[in-house]
Amino acid sequence: MRYYIIAGEASGDLHGSNLVKGLKNEDTECEFRFWGGDLMQAEGGEMAMHYSKTAFMGIKEVLSNLDKIKANLRYCKSDIEAYNPDVLILIDYPGFNLRIAEFAHKMGLKVFYYISPKIWAWNTGRVSKIKKYVDRMYTILPFETEFYKKHNVPINYVGNPVLDAIDARPNKAETVGEFTKRNGLSNKPMVALLAGSRKQELNYILPTMLSVVESFPEYQFVIAGAPSFSAEHYQEFVKGKDVSIIFDQTYELVQHSQAALVTSGTATLETALLDCPQVVCYKMWGGKWFYAFIKKFILKIPFVSLVNLVLNKEGVKELIQDEYTTESVTAELKDLLHNQDYRIKMFISYNDLHTIMGRPGSSAKAAKLMVQELKNN
Repeated sequence: MRYYIIAGEASGDLHGSNLVKGLKNEDTECEFRFWGGDLMQAEGGEMAMHYSKTAFMGIKEVLSNLDKIKANLRYCKSDIEAYNPDVLILIDYPGFNLRIAEFAHKMGLKVFYYISPKIWAWNTGRVSKIKKYVDRMYTILPFETEFYKKHNVPINYVGNPVLDAIDARPNKAETVGEFTKRNGLSNKPMVALLAGSRKQELNYILPTMLSVVESFPEYQFVIAGAPSFSAEHYQEFVKGKDVSIIFDQTYELVQHSQAALVTSGTATLETALLDCPQVVCYKMWGGKWFYAFIKKFILKIPFVSLVNLVLNKEGVKELIQDEYTTESVTAELKDLLHNQDYRIKMFISYNDLHTIMGRPGSSAKAAKLMVQELKNN
């Protein structure tokens, strides 16, 4: 069968690559064309567009790139028509993918959605589009599964693919000494900085992360370089600071760090599953008034981080918008590094998270169910 897959950002590329592995095991004659990144490319198939050209986030950036987004939509539609797949598989990226779902549905294509858009957090009205244009949703979080059940959307809960990625990570038996030696780092204990994969996240979030470095001279701070950036992207931020940058080793870095400053997103869940104490950081355009407006009228959830949403309680501290300052990050990091009772409390929450999330196997399960669905119709 022929599969057309659309992933619009780094986390989607990761989940898409694992899904492709599963589909190849279930369908030995499969063919792929996709929007994604280097991880999906490594699994074979034809790349239609790299996510580095599609990852626009936030009102300001979306508005300033409307022409590019419209051009991408036109190209995607014509490319799907030319490829004529048996199924369209969408991975998160709702603003774009829901428009493509409508187009594909009207074409008569089968449409699957893997990694639900966060419509349970805001814009819940989008569930009507999913119900209308998506043939089956494959959910990865327990609370989102319940949300779709309430709206009578056809679903399969498959578990979370982050567990697959963490279980299959390279160098997981490596010691901290081996890791630091291999990367030319010092023997100081590490603090990991996960500043996101989008340019505006670097602009809004990384400077505050870096502003606390001098308050912790006994630690070395290491940035987990995002695959969407090169080392040059970080130079304007780290100039004059004793900070290292490491690419393609985020899991290894987090595994060996004493604590992490993490931009809200999938990375918070990954950090927790790797049992690294963390503080969740987020800041965007608009300031305090804009976030207050969003929180009052748009957000439908009590937390922003996946860790706390899955736990349904505050397992990790969230510093959002005006709460995200040098002073607040410094205070939180001091607790994460030096307050043993605080660390133990977080580890207990992480144990609860492990129990809720279960074991690896999500990608293989999703692939198997998808192929069965296609063969049965």
